Amino acid sequence: MRTCDDRIVQMGTALALAFGLTLAVCLPGAADAQALPKSVIQETLEIGDEPGRISTEEVVIADGPYARQVVFFRSNEAPGTLVIHTSERFAYLVQGNNRALRYGIGVGREGFQWSGLVRVSRKAEWPDWRPPPEMIARQPYLPRFMAGGPGNPMGARALYLGSTVFRIHGTNQPETIGHAISSGCFRLANGDVIDLYARVPLGTKVVVRQGASL
Repeated sequence: MRTCDDRIVQMGTALALAFGLTLAVCLPGAADAQALPKSVIQETLEIGDEPGRISTEEVVIADGPYARQVVFFRSNEAPGTLVIHTSERFAYLVQGNNRALRYGIGVGREGFQWSGLVRVSRKAEWPDWRPPPEMIARQPYLPRFMAGGPGNPMGARALYLGSTVFRIHGTNQPETIGHAISSGCFRLANGDVIDLYARVPLGTKVVVRQGASL
C-alpha cells in the first residue's frame, strides 16, 4: 500500500522540489543508502499525504505476491522470530519446520533503509499520530496531533522496535504495500497488521535485513 487527491499530489511534489526532500513517514535515523527504482509516483508519497483518509481494519492484501500466506522459509531463527527482508518487501514470522507466515510490507525509501537486530518494545492499538518537527517544517498544513482511529495514517496497530524511532504499523494507504516509501518504518495493510499484532508478543526478536541471505 492507485489514486490520490490531485491537490495533495501536487502539494507533495512541490514540497519535494522546493526542499530537495521526499516526505517522511517517521523520523529518519541512521540508515544505509540503497539504490531503488523510482518508476512510480507512490515512492515519493508519504504517510502524511492523506490524514483523514478512511481505511478500515478489514482491509487486507488478498491477491498477488503480497497476500498473507504460509511459505517455505529456511532459517536458523527460532519459531516466533520476525524476519524482515527489505529488498523483498516481505516480513516473515518464523513458524518452524522451514515454514513462515509471510506478509507484504512497504519499506524505507532510498537512503532510509536499515538493518539490525531489535525487539518489540511496545504495542499499541489504533496509535495516535504526532508528526515530527521535521515533517511539520516540510508540510506545515499537517495536523500537530491526530487521535488514533480509522482515519489515522498510522493505521490499526503499531509495534515499536526497541529504542529506535521505527515501527511496524498499519496504513490508510494499502496501495503502497510493496513500495519503498517510508523513512525507515515498515507498513502493512490494516487487516494484516492486526493479524501480526495478535501473533507477536512484547520482546519478540525482530531481524531486519536489507538483502537476501544465502
